[in-house]
Amino acid sequence: MTAPPALGAVSDAPSGNLVDRYAPAAWRPYLRIARIDRPIGWQLLLLPCWWSAALAAIASGAPGPNILHVVLFWIGAVVMRGAGCAWNDIVDRDLDARVERTRSRPIPSGQVTRKQAALFMAGLGLIGLLVLLSFNRFTILLGVCSLLLAVIYPFMKRITSFPQIVLGLAFAWGGLMGWAAVFGRLDAPALLIYAAAIAWTFGYDTIYALQDIEDDALAGILSTARFFGEGARSAVAVSYALALALAGGAIALTPHAGLIAWIALAGFGTHLAWQIRTLRLGDPALALRLFKSNWEAGLILFAGLSLDALL
Repeated sequence: MTAPPALGAVSDAPSGNLVDRYAPAAWRPYLRIARIDRPIGWQLLLLPCWWSAALAAIASGAPGPNILHVVLFWIGAVVMRGAGCAWNDIVDRDLDARVERTRSRPIPSGQVTRKQAALFMAGLGLIGLLVLLSFNRFTILLGVCSLLLAVIYPFMKRITSFPQIVLGLAFAWGGLMGWAAVFGRLDAPALLIYAAAIAWTFGYDTIYALQDIEDDALAGILSTARFFGEGARSAVAVSYALALALAGGAIALTPHAGLIAWIALAGFGTHLAWQIRTLRLGDPALALRLFKSNWEAGLILFAGLSLDALL
């Protein structure tokens, strides 16, 4: 027998998640705004940081990514994803109320006011700033530059059918940060892994948008899923192929990169190919499952790059 949903739970959060089970009731709406009950967001934001850090370790001859950087990127991804979601929910509160999957979110459902969400966002932003100040000056400036993308993203679904491109530019930013944190500059491998992460994000977020095609059409929300329609699967395939090619270029231009890095890329590509082969239009539950599986796909690449640095 399935347990009833927790009071105030968001419809697309996993049943029995840690927030619903263990968090104090007063905290739950804020943790839901930050998507702590749906960790895939910060996980996907984190992976390009870790890819870049692992490439930097290979290039510098280190036995693996800097552990302090790995931890700081993790903390930063969680809090800045939370701050970005709070901003997104403030901007999209009216649209969210018109879409089945999102109308149960804390702001449109009345659990949290706009002012409360804004104060929460500011607190998360302060933690993110403290994390950023732990890096070198170049990386700090680079991190500040990413804020513009986070600010404008929620408006893109109103004016373009390709908001996933802007999301990709923002979510892939860690592909620059990991390298910059080690070298204090940007080189070709960092730029290429950033571009690879943009293409990857475009693909997996198109899969994600397949859940909401009908509601988005009624609410006037634009997306690549609506734009490509029956061709969405092909669009995902092209974006994933581009991501693989660009990641391969990053590995090829990284000094000292060896066979294990290429095996990791092959494993990453195999996972992406499985997603494309499995994807079916008109199946929202499957779309969500495939979208979430990109955490495992990205970990394959990170683990292989880290092992290559070690060996």
